[in-house]
Amino acid sequence: MDDKANAQTLVRRETIESLDREFARLHFRSCAVIENTPGDLLYSTTPLTQSGAPPSNALSSVGENILRCSAAIEQTFGGITSNLWDDPFEWTLPEYLTTPGKVIAHLTEVEETRKRAFTSFAGDDCLLKHVATPAGETQPLGELLLETLARATEYQGQAVAALKFLSGIRQPGFII
Repeated sequence: MDDKANAQTLVRRETIESLDREFARLHFRSCAVIENTPGDLLYSTTPLTQSGAPPSNALSSVGENILRCSAAIEQTFGGITSNLWDDPFEWTLPEYLTTPGKVIAHLTEVEETRKRAFTSFAGDDCLLKHVATPAGETQPLGELLLETLARATEYQGQAVAALKFLSGIRQPGFII
């Protein structure tokens, strides 16, 4: 009987555990990007940004994109755990997080907030519950988590692209 109850419990948290792993991987990769970014390149912008190209078409700095990645996560999980939906990017300015070590310390704080939120998720059924969002609307928790994961992953990808561009690493098969 105990084995059957334990199996049901594992199945009930399968989606939550999967999302938890994906967010943990995102954190690990963000830390790895920052660890591989020389301090002098952390907030260097690419020529695309300096040339005045629209931000949507430009690569911004590695540090800025990683901070936007963590801000998306911090805003969502801060909102879930304490109903604080402010944009964390406003207080994580590059002027305060001036070194890769300081950025990693910040990423670690955000990861702890995220972990606290995941421990509060009792089972996969809670992913169907509606939560209030910054816009004042409600949205299923699972949908909110997936949107946050996608947005954060996009910023992280932009950070990787900026690092490759700034450090001279080229993608195989890239011609120009």
